[in-house]
Amino acid sequence: MSLLFLQLFNGISLSSILLLIALGLAITFGLMNVINMAHGEFIMIGAYMTYMIQKWFISAFPPSAFGWYFALSLAAAFLAAFAIGCLLEKTLIRFLYGRPLDSLLATWGVSLVLQQLARSIFGAPNVAVQAPGWLEGGLALGGELTLPYKRLFIIGLVIICIIGIYLYLYRTRGGRSMQAVMQNRSMAACLGISTRRVDAFGFALGSGMAGIAGCALTLLGPIGPSIGTYYIVDAFMVVVLGGVGKIVGTVAGALGIGVLNTALEYTTSATLGKVIVFTLIIAFLQWKPSGLVTMKSRALD
Repeated sequence: MSLLFLQLFNGISLSSILLLIALGLAITFGLMNVINMAHGEFIMIGAYMTYMIQKWFISAFPPSAFGWYFALSLAAAFLAAFAIGCLLEKTLIRFLYGRPLDSLLATWGVSLVLQQLARSIFGAPNVAVQAPGWLEGGLALGGELTLPYKRLFIIGLVIICIIGIYLYLYRTRGGRSMQAVMQNRSMAACLGISTRRVDAFGFALGSGMAGIAGCALTLLGPIGPSIGTYYIVDAFMVVVLGGVGKIVGTVAGALGIGVLNTALEYTTSATLGKVIVFTLIIAFLQWKPSGLVTMKSRALD
């Protein structure tokens, strides 16, 4: 029983990581119809920002202050990815709206450039980030069952991010404008909404969410220039399965893929489990191409 619960917890933990990465993609793809293959490199930016903040704390502050570096890293990772995402949108992405194939090729090139830049600055080998002391250990539930604090923290961080995105989309004027542009861009523009400004902020916000995901991933192992490529395909699957532009669908898609992937890897193997997950998703999309949750819209006759 404890082993089954541990596998379920590992599945939820994997789902939370995928969800944190897919939240940004859901905003970008749902808002601008842009396939951003450089999204994984914004994960890398957040991870390396955490690494740099850690080195700064080690050299500039006493050991007693080291535990505070990770809280600062979350904010720094978000702001760095947000700023670079805003720059990328103004210089390249703005010319590719509504052209998914062109955006795929262009952002793939950007991802290669960013990876090589990271290798030139930090080196090709992976680097380690030490977790703060308050995240070491785990929550013992009896017997041999222990839930690591690191994974519990990631799950809690994802819940906070979901609540934040929900409050922004449904409780603020900017969020409602973003939803209007997602549903009907032409009508939103006619009503005076600056679609150009909404697009720029939406892409930067999605990039910032990827930066937070990169910061969280440093708790699970070493980081390197290609850290984002390990998750980008699964994140796209979450977005497509959940339904483009719907937070509820993204949450359901991430939870389903994470738990199913963990269960299949446990009963079969890592490679076979991923193949089965891909096959099931393809079969589901043949039955329901719009995904788990469909965005409601009105069609004029």
